[in-house]
Amino acid sequence: MIRSMTGYGKAEAQLETGKLTLEIRTLNSKSADINLKTQLLPKDKEIAVRQKIAQVLQRGTIDVFLTWEPNAAENAKTINGDLAEAYYKQIHAIYNRCATSGAPASDSLILASILRFPDVLDVKKADIITEENWPAVDAAIDQALAAVDAFRSQEGAVLYKDVTGRVATILSLYDQVEQFEGERIETIKARLLKNLEELQQKPDPNRFEQELIFYLEKYDINEEKVRLRQHCKYFMDTIDGEPYPGKKLGFIIQEMGREINTTGSKANHAGIQQLVVRMKDELEKIREQSMNIL
Repeated sequence: MIRSMTGYGKAEAQLETGKLTLEIRTLNSKSADINLKTQLLPKDKEIAVRQKIAQVLQRGTIDVFLTWEPNAAENAKTINGDLAEAYYKQIHAIYNRCATSGAPASDSLILASILRFPDVLDVKKADIITEENWPAVDAAIDQALAAVDAFRSQEGAVLYKDVTGRVATILSLYDQVEQFEGERIETIKARLLKNLEELQQKPDPNRFEQELIFYLEKYDINEEKVRLRQHCKYFMDTIDGEPYPGKKLGFIIQEMGREINTTGSKANHAGIQQLVVRMKDELEKIREQSMNIL
């Protein structure tokens, strides 16, 4: 069964210092465009992670997000005492020099101000992903990739039903072209006779029939009919038989469009032209959907 290139997967890894959440989002693309939108992943792990993602997801615009939620203890802040004391002495001295009254500086006010300085409070910092907890992180990556793959399979089933149904519609519309074949030939023949009458010419009947046959050969669509049916069969064989048929289906759709366009140029009949327009509409919808097939 085919897969869509649209997908989403999420997994979590509970580490000793907190919870790591991994999200993967994918959209359609001609190649594997992997974007690691995080600073948490160690540099020495990036290549291996990219290779794993490319192997599982094959193709698409792939965005990977890592978010970190530390434990309460890990999120605690410590006061840089030496720096706070230095700030206190400087602020206290400035306050006393600038104060117009003899009131002493408020220690609580000074300390409250100092604690708002960003460099006074230090957050405990350490490597979140380490060699020790990497197996848990790697397992979360596998879980997220499996979730994306399952999502893509579900979307692929919807795509399969839609595009194969439209291929069947195109074949059905082309079958309806045959009902206009006899009428089309008679219409062309009548128009030629009318033109000859207006010219007041009386052609030799045998010669006229020969010329009519040559003329009608220009409007013969049997070859287009055969080739279109072959292309439709090839489309179905490809979508049913290949694991990642998206790119090839695009080329087959081009060939299908060529036969439909040629039929329209040779139609010379309003009913056939209407059927051609409907076939073009179905094919364009197939083309749009196939762009998202892996």
